[in-house]
Amino acid sequence: MKKTPIYFVPGLAAGPEIFENLDLDPDKYTLHFLEWIKPLALEEDIGNYAYRLSNKVTEKEAVLIGVSFGGIMVQEMAKFVNPKKVIIISSIKNENELPKKFKLAKFTKVYKLFPTKVVENFEDYAQYFLGKSLKKKATLYKKYLSVRDKMYLEWAIYNVLKWKQVNTLKNIVHIHGTKDTVFPIKRIKNPIKIKEGNHVIILTKAKKISKIIADILTC
Repeated sequence: MKKTPIYFVPGLAAGPEIFENLDLDPDKYTLHFLEWIKPLALEEDIGNYAYRLSNKVTEKEAVLIGVSFGGIMVQEMAKFVNPKKVIIISSIKNENELPKKFKLAKFTKVYKLFPTKVVENFEDYAQYFLGKSLKKKATLYKKYLSVRDKMYLEWAIYNVLKWKQVNTLKNIVHIHGTKDTVFPIKRIKNPIKIKEGNHVIILTKAKKISKIIADILTC
């Protein structure tokens, strides 16, 4: 039986390690975990970036899976690789699903004040996470913020806010947590809901997401 190739793209500032809790049958799927590449410049168009990243997709009829900003990126990559299926997790399908606070940040340009140094030097700031609960969250977010390049961070934040897609792609599946505070579910149309799931369900609800992915790909 021919295996289905799956290419994973992590969230903004995240590395492939965020997918480590997924459990997908190795006899059915070949798994490829893509890493963020450095933008050519702060002004690089997201489409051009997606084209460069899509060159890493070397197998036909591949499945693209992206988390958060990675969900936006796989939709852009789909324009170049003709995937078998696109699955996004904790993300948005078009600009209308972007929260109002993000739209406000876009127009006021307040996003330029985002403290990228917190991400660049996460270990220096993690000491301020007090209490067992917060330290546990700090560990999760450290894993979620492993890409520290300043230019990449500024480029990615800009492109989340400025992403222009009016129409939802065909052949796309959206998995989303009901407690996601980054992209609130009230603005998300027709997702597969993960009850009580937050923005990092790829880490905290991996078993459930693995089953959903397997079910989708066997239909």
